[in-house]
Amino acid sequence: MGASKNQKGVYLEGHTDKGGNMHVNVYNNNPTNPNHSSIHVNVNSKTGKGTIVEKSGSSKTTTNIGCYLTSACMRYYLNNFQDNCFELSVLRWFRDNFVSEEDIKIYYEVAPLIVNIIEKDQDKARIYDYIYDTIVDFCVQAILNGNYNLAYERYKSSILNLQEIFLRKSEVSKKLIKSL
Repeated sequence: MGASKNQKGVYLEGHTDKGGNMHVNVYNNNPTNPNHSSIHVNVNSKTGKGTIVEKSGSSKTTTNIGCYLTSACMRYYLNNFQDNCFELSVLRWFRDNFVSEEDIKIYYEVAPLIVNIIEKDQDKARIYDYIYDTIVDFCVQAILNGNYNLAYERYKSSILNLQEIFLRKSEVSKKLIKSL
């Protein structure tokens, strides 16, 4: 897919590759112009991990990003974390069987941005503990008790709340909003 230009001259491009990975690119002017600046968000649709690449002139900054639920589990388990831990296995089963494709897509678009902001926060340990307790553990318990609607409601409201809290003050979102 080619980049489309909005009324302010900003070029936007997004696509999903053959592996299901999502890519969103924002250019301050025509991407064929060698002097353009850009932000590229690349997300692995299965793991939620990816990168944000900011390019301006000859400088390039890459930030690794990931799923905030995985990050919260990593924080909880510290050195004993395994990506196939019980909580993530339950949440992935729930995602694959009960969460709409639209909600999954939204999660994988915003989760990496939220993780990037949390990682820069000096209080990130407390934030991940909160996410673990109020989202991960809560949803896992609801799922194990067969209360799928409650788990789904918490999942959706958590995405919206974290989006509101972290993306409103995000440097990336400010840059994107400013560009648009």
